[in-house]
Amino acid sequence: MENNYQPADPNTPFFFRDSPGSLPLYLRLEERILAMYPETHVRVQKTQISFSHRRNFAFASLLPARRAALRPDPYLTVTVGLNRRLDSPRVDAVSEPYPGRWTHHIVIGDQEELDGELMGWIREAAEFSAQKR
Repeated sequence: MENNYQPADPNTPFFFRDSPGSLPLYLRLEERILAMYPETHVRVQKTQISFSHRRNFAFASLLPARRAALRPDPYLTVTVGLNRRLDSPRVDAVSEPYPGRWTHHIVIGDQEELDGELMGWIREAAEFSAQKR
């Protein structure tokens, strides 16, 4: 299925220059996030792409959150911050950088993994970030 979606930030293709196979995964993720939250600001940085309103709520990166032998090719790591620890086999790495804030890294290798469960976590992360002062 051909998708002509254009990224919100023109620097996005440059971010994926060393991993061009991951770009379609990212574009579908961005498209789904912006469909849920059209006012979202997308910022391409050196090591990640952030999605924010007033505060960041989700990130996309090429962080190797899963051992190379188990990582799909291509892959994309989606990161969300929540007020609880997710109990899911889909979560590849989790940390609690400070009390009550859990950072979850989820490696995806197929657009099918950008499903309702993952998008629900992104929605929860957006709501959690909106509550911060």
